[in-house]
Amino acid sequence: MQREEKSERSRRQVLEAALELFAHQGYRATTVREIAEAGGVSTGNVYHHFPDKEAIFNTLLDEFWKISETARYPFTRALRSGRFPDNIEQLGIAARDSVREFRPYMALFFVDVIEFDGTHIKRFYSQTPGRFSDLLEKSGGDELARRLRPGVSLQLLHHRAAVQCRRAVRQGDGVGDHRDRRHHPAWNPGAGRRVKGEK
Repeated sequence: MQREEKSERSRRQVLEAALELFAHQGYRATTVREIAEAGGVSTGNVYHHFPDKEAIFNTLLDEFWKISETARYPFTRALRSGRFPDNIEQLGIAARDSVREFRPYMALFFVDVIEFDGTHIKRFYSQTPGRFSDLLEKSGGDELARRLRPGVSLQLLHHRAAVQCRRAVRQGDGVGDHRDRRHHPAWNPGAGRRVKGEK
């Protein structure tokens, strides 16, 4: 295996291990050593790819941001069908499927809100309505705009859609223990122990 391929594979192993650990036990309760062990790599290898643990967390959120812009993401795929608003039911199903398929990534949103006061995900939610609006404009937005009642814009419509998506994440198909803050390591005095010297 070529060096570049081996490096990319180990980087992927780090990200996949970190995603599962962050999603299930939170950010502060996860150590770099645990990520290395779960990923089957050395701690040095983790630091070869990422300067610190927060860089891994940010990379995972950026990864999800990019995925959500593609047809791989069920909700985006449904929006691109060009049938909105006649496919409201399909959009609801797509929102549910998005939560199911990308549950660990969505759990990171809860981790960020609880442990970082939403510092990392503000960009995601602040830009979501505009992104949805752009998607629909590319899929027959002029026709859709004509069908909306006066005073209702595509951006407003998609702000409401974004709110519904967040609600689906909170109520829906599970983001593990993050449905209740009391179960999150950040709210558990006995959780979040670190190996001395690790960040």
